[in-house]
Amino acid sequence: MSELQLIRARAEDIVGQPILRPLPSARFRSIGPFVFFDHMLAQAYPAGSGMDIAQHPHIGLSTLTYLFEGQLQHKDSLGSDQLVAPGDVSWMTAGRGVAHVERTPPEQWTQDKRLHGLQVWLALPQAEEGCEPAYSHHPAHTLPSSETMGVRITLIAGSGFCLQSPVPVRSPTLYADLQLAAGASLLIPAEYSERALYLIEGEAELDGEPLPAQAMAVIPAGETPLLSACGGCRLALIGGEPIGPRRMNWNFVASTPELIDQARQRWAVGDWPHVAGETTRIELPR
Repeated sequence: MSELQLIRARAEDIVGQPILRPLPSARFRSIGPFVFFDHMLAQAYPAGSGMDIAQHPHIGLSTLTYLFEGQLQHKDSLGSDQLVAPGDVSWMTAGRGVAHVERTPPEQWTQDKRLHGLQVWLALPQAEEGCEPAYSHHPAHTLPSSETMGVRITLIAGSGFCLQSPVPVRSPTLYADLQLAAGASLLIPAEYSERALYLIEGEAELDGEPLPAQAMAVIPAGETPLLSACGGCRLALIGGEPIGPRRMNWNFVASTPELIDQARQRWAVGDWPHVAGETTRIELPR
């Protein structure tokens, strides 16, 4: 295999939740339609605390939340109010404009709890970036999976490994949760022109080369490397076809600077759909 290109994740903090963010990076602005990849690191929240991200806007993208531990409550300006549990997919397409909040469910604030998961943004195709916003929830049991020879594959979104997720992606997409037992191996097929692996936990090699923990390894186009588990491990595999250049500014993704400017102005003056019952919001960064 050609030499791996590694994306080192940068550390962030979102209202007390530690994050590792490999995408976007200076070298790779996207992998397929994925323009943003956040690993919400395993975090213990004692009673009286929790995740609480106030009302904020999006355009031009779909967000996908996938948890390993804990629960989140998703509310948005479409009227959605959904509890998201481990293994579920919370899928929100912003299109021309949506607002949402994400927080620890109210009933859990009096308990000790943990949170660990992934959130990604997928840019919409240019012809659909101004589409009507939409939300759908996909419980864990609805996601297709396969398990053989110590390898469990859950297809979170898109298609791959002869599996098809029910999540309504808008462009060719691959997003899989890979769990390998010690000594197991998996050939990564060249089903898409852009692919990358992110090692969430454990130890693994790709064609005999160790994968750094919590870094993103970009797989060369057309190659079919062998993923091997040195011990039990878990990885996210993302990919798809190139979406074309996109601009990102705060929570906005668009193909032109004009769309970004319009969204910023609308949010600044309050000309935006509102999440029912919410009285606080995140203001534009200066």
